[in-house]
Amino acid sequence: MPLVFLLIEAHGAGARSVLDLVFRPLTWQLLWNTIRLTAVVTLLAAIIGTAAAWCVERTNLPGRRIWAVLVVVPLAIPDFVVSFGWFSLWSWVQGFKGAIIVLTLAVYPLVYLPVSASLRSADPGQEEVARSLGTGRIATFFRVTLSQARGAILGGGLLVALVLLAEYGAFEILGYQTFTTEIFTEFSAANVPAACALSLVLVLISLIVLAGEGLLGGRGRITRSGPLAQRKLPPHQLGRARWPVLAGFTALVLLALGVPVLASVYWMFERGSGGITGGVPLLTAALTTAEYGILAAAVATVAAFPLALLAVRHAGRVRLMLERGTYLVLAMPGVVIAFALIYFTERYTSGLGNNTAPLLIICYGIMFFPLALVGVKASLARAPVKLDEIAASLGQARLAVLFRVTLRLTAPGLVAAFCLVFLSAVTELTATLLLIPTGVQTLATQFWEYQSNLSYGQAAPFALVMIAVAAVPSYVLGRFFDRSAATSR
Repeated sequence: MPLVFLLIEAHGAGARSVLDLVFRPLTWQLLWNTIRLTAVVTLLAAIIGTAAAWCVERTNLPGRRIWAVLVVVPLAIPDFVVSFGWFSLWSWVQGFKGAIIVLTLAVYPLVYLPVSASLRSADPGQEEVARSLGTGRIATFFRVTLSQARGAILGGGLLVALVLLAEYGAFEILGYQTFTTEIFTEFSAANVPAACALSLVLVLISLIVLAGEGLLGGRGRITRSGPLAQRKLPPHQLGRARWPVLAGFTALVLLALGVPVLASVYWMFERGSGGITGGVPLLTAALTTAEYGILAAAVATVAAFPLALLAVRHAGRVRLMLERGTYLVLAMPGVVIAFALIYFTERYTSGLGNNTAPLLIICYGIMFFPLALVGVKASLARAPVKLDEIAASLGQARLAVLFRVTLRLTAPGLVAAFCLVFLSAVTELTATLLLIPTGVQTLATQFWEYQSNLSYGQAAPFALVMIAVAAVPSYVLGRFFDRSAATSR
C-alpha cells in the first residue's frame, strides 16, 4: 500500500517533475548524508555487536550472564530518547559525529542478539579441526568463527541499515539531515510530490541494501558435523586481557544505557515540573501506549504466521519474493505509511477511520510486520515437519494439526514476535504524530511535545516510563534468542 501510494503520487506529479525533484542538489546532499551514516553506523554496530557476543559466549568473561542482559537492555530505549539524553547534556553531540555516537549505541543490540545465538549454535568441531591443522587462534577466529556467524552478522547489519534509513526522531534532535527528516518536512509543508520523490529514492536504496545482503548472505554455516558436536568448546581464557575487556563492557553499558537513563533522572530533578502545560497525565499516556502496543503486536503476529509458514514449509521464487519484499517496509519512514493510509481512507472510505485508534493500530501492524515475521520464522524453522506428518497420519485434520502441534511448537517464537512488535510500537513516533486520535497522547508523542519545547524536566518522566515499559519485552527477546540457540544444540 505505501509503495502504491508513492507511485500514484509520482505519476500524478508527472515524470519530468519527479525527475527534477530527484536530481536537485538537495537530493544529492541527502543521499550522501544518508549513505555515509548508514555505512559507518552499520559497520560499527557489526563490530561492537560481534565482539560483545564473542566475549560473552566464547570466553571466561567474569559475570558473563549479567553482561549478556545489560548489553541487550539498550534495545528497550528509543533512539530519540538516546539522542535526547546525549544532546540535552552535551550540545556538541550533534551533526554527523553525534549521529554516529548515538545511533551506534542505540542499534548494536540488533547485531549482538543474532550473533550471540549463532555462536552458541555453531559446530565446535570446525574450530577444533582448524586448530589441529596448525591454524592459530586469530586465523581460526576470522576463517572459521566469523564464517559460521556470517549469516547472523549480515542479518543483524541488514536490520540496522533498514532501521537507520527510516529513523526520524534521533536525527531531528541531533540536527542531522537525512532523507527521512526531509520527507517529514516536505509532508508537513504539504509538498507531497517532493516527499514522494524522496521516498522513492529511499525505497531504491533499501532495495540495493536487500540485494547486497542477499548476495553476501547464506555463506556462513552453523550446521553440526556429527553427534560429538553436542559438547561446547571450553571458553577461551582472557588472561591479561580480562581487565581491558571488563573496562570495555563497562564503558559500553554506561554509554548506551547509563547516559540516557541518568540524563532523564537528572532533568526530572533539575528542572522540576516547569515548562508548557496541558499535557495528558503520565499514567494515562502509559496505559494508552500499552493498549495500542498490545493490539498492534497481536495484529502483526497473527498476520505474519501464514507467510512464515509458507516461507519455511514451501520453497520457490514466489515465496522468496513475498518474504523479502516485506522488509522494504522497515526502510519506509512511518510518515509515508501514515500518509498512504490517510490517502486511501480519504479516497475510498470518505475519510472514515481517519484519526482513530484502529487506523493507527493497522499502521503499526504494517510497519512492524517484518519484525513479527522474523520471530515466527525462527520458531517455525525449528519445529520438525515430521511431527505434523505423524499427526496427519493418525487421522488428525489439518486444522487440528495446526492448533495441536504446529502452534504449540512455535509458541515461543510467537511470543518473541509479539514482544518485538510491542517494543517497536510503544516507541514509534512519526506515524503516531499523524494518526493519533485528537486529544489522545502516547508516551512517545507527549515526550516529543515536551522536548521540542525544551521542557526537559517534563519530558524526562515519559522517557523513563517508556524505557520501563519496553524493558520487559527486551528481556523476553533476549531469553528467546538464548533458548533458540540452546534448543538447536
